[in-house]
Amino acid sequence: MNNHSPSQGCHVDVIEKAVDPRAMERAQPVFLSVTGMGCPTCAKRVHNGLLQLEGVMAVDVTLESGLARVLYDPMQVTPDVLPAAVAAAGNDGRHHYTARVLRTYARVD
Repeated sequence: MNNHSPSQGCHVDVIEKAVDPRAMERAQPVFLSVTGMGCPTCAKRVHNGLLQLEGVMAVDVTLESGLARVLYDPMQVTPDVLPAAVAAAGNDGRHHYTARVLRTYARVD
């Protein structure tokens, strides 16, 4: 866990992404275990890092449980690249995040 507080210059604005409703029909969920988050701003940083990936449609990061739920388009991205996006989100010399894929679920229509 990172030992810092938001008052130490860790402000991050959460990014939003518009998603085509037809693309959302293809969305698959995946859950990640995320370590290294020490404050709500860390969770925002992880959220943004995942959401910036092409094909990631929605992200929900819960600091307390260290879990991230990601909805992604399997035609554009695969879950195996998500841990690298989490790690890159903390690549600023002060933060270090790691993630591993816990489970993927196939959508049942």
